[in-house]
Amino acid sequence: MSFDSLIEQTKEALREVLPESVVVTDIELEGPHIVLYTKQLDSFLSGGDLLRQIAQRLHRRVLVRSDPASLIDPKEAEKLIRETIPPEAEITQLFFEPETGEVSIEASNPGAAIGRGGSTLNDLKRRIGWIPTVVRTPPIPSKTVEEVRIHLRNVFDERRAFLKKVGMRIARDRLPEKLWVRSTALGGYREVGRSAHLLSSQNSKIMIDCGLDPGSDRTPYFSAPELLPLDSLDAVVITHAHLDHVGLVPVLLKYGYKGPIYCTAPTRDLMTLMLLDAIKVVNQEARKGLYDSSHVRELVQRVIPLRWGETTDISSDVRLTLHNAGHILGSSICHFHMGDGDHNLAYSGDIKFERSWLFNPATNRFPRLETLVLESTYGGFRDVQPTRQQATEDFTHLVNKVLSRHGHLIVPVFAVGRSQEVMLVLEEKMREGKIPQVPVYLDGMIFEATAIHTAYPEFLN
Repeated sequence: MSFDSLIEQTKEALREVLPESVVVTDIELEGPHIVLYTKQLDSFLSGGDLLRQIAQRLHRRVLVRSDPASLIDPKEAEKLIRETIPPEAEITQLFFEPETGEVSIEASNPGAAIGRGGSTLNDLKRRIGWIPTVVRTPPIPSKTVEEVRIHLRNVFDERRAFLKKVGMRIARDRLPEKLWVRSTALGGYREVGRSAHLLSSQNSKIMIDCGLDPGSDRTPYFSAPELLPLDSLDAVVITHAHLDHVGLVPVLLKYGYKGPIYCTAPTRDLMTLMLLDAIKVVNQEARKGLYDSSHVRELVQRVIPLRWGETTDISSDVRLTLHNAGHILGSSICHFHMGDGDHNLAYSGDIKFERSWLFNPATNRFPRLETLVLESTYGGFRDVQPTRQQATEDFTHLVNKVLSRHGHLIVPVFAVGRSQEVMLVLEEKMREGKIPQVPVYLDGMIFEATAIHTAYPEFLN
């Protein structure tokens, strides 16, 4: 469907669904979304399931926002917010998102900020035009999360133009021939590291992950003819933020990729932290890096964050749904719906099928699935892992053995995922009196990675 046809179809759906009292002032494509602007946001949102009806007619994700003309200046809006919300809410930060017309209010006591039955927020919405959302202040402030938000505000105009371009590309007409689907191995097969896959049809090219090899300088097969030129890719999709899956994504941007990157919001923030740390390590070792911090900033600008369970168009014939993979914060199984139900594929990324200290088990039920590309690290028939309970008991025994002789225990674990689990085990066993109360010191980027975890409690178990 072309851009003009999609806009005309949207107008027709609005005429069928909306009452005359609700006026849509503008329609835009923004990445995978159709965005409707209105000066009667309250009437629109209180009109039952209007959005759902429109989305069902269009078979696309639809968002509604306040007309920019109805948004008051952020400084004046901040003043009104602080005057309206009672002091006991303890507001810590405000984040205005001109891109979405939303203002995120961080408060130590969210209930006091929301008001009885949402009365405070409804009052604010009428007075400032912005859509207020309240989130609990994370117990550990994250420098990465704050810097990502600041950067996105600074590049608002560029990002808006970028999202419109992505939306127009998604809306392009398909080729009329029968759908074919190909999955190409670019790295990560029969090896650990440099995970990279290419999913292709006659209309689309999508790359899933682009990781480095931790033990060498090998890269995915960037010279594969079906991958080039890089700007012919419709999308890059990221399963999770470990470097063997994301370590070379900035290289794609450096050498010509100009499209969107889809992942969860915590994956975006952890990926930013990991990539900047990788640059720091390369510089400390006096090696020449494949990319620099400017490419990481560009990556942040190009990320379109998705929630688990949301189905989103990412090209003219491919829809993407991310599901919990249970591996690390924000890790996802990527489910691709090809054509009009012609074929369904899932790339698992790293997965965990049991409930862990931090995360729920990986999703393993899908509406339809014809092809599964499954990560198999530790999946050999000789690979036997201890149960979580056994590993906890062994670790507790080791801690007590070392402390009983007045020793010091060094625990070398990954900064993202495992370090947080180790801290939870230590906290619980100290609280239960099963190991002595002793100081615990964090090294490297563990503290910042933990702070990012606290910013996304909805992704924890």
